[in-house]
Amino acid sequence: QVQLVESGGGSVQSGGSLRLSCAASGYTYSSRCMAWFRQGPGKEREGVASIDEDGRTMYADSIKGRFTISQDNAKNTLYLQMNSLEPGDTAMYYCATSLHPTCAESLATWLFGHWGQGTQVTVSS
Repeated sequence: QVQLVESGGGSVQSGGSLRLSCAASGYTYSSRCMAWFRQGPGKEREGVASIDEDGRTMYADSIKGRFTISQDNAKNTLYLQMNSLEPGDTAMYYCATSLHPTCAESLATWLFGHWGQGTQVTVSS
């Protein structure tokens, strides 16, 4: 059974940085894509960034140029480097994996079948 455990969240001031990590275990196969999603207060869950098995990345327009997704395959760990954080980035952040053949083409939540429990990011002005 796939297990995803996020860490690295916290409280920062506007303009600050955080690095989120997602440790994956229980794989008997390689996922096609891994991604970060977030859900802010009173908002729907939205895709933030994804990376596929070939290293191709996709980013939501709202975070382009500020966030960077990466992965360490040897450690089975996914990262999200978040710079220039804004109050609007306040949310619970989740990592997820997908085996769907089109997962590299979209950040739709339905494409991702396994989810972590999330890590909270709070940005104050």
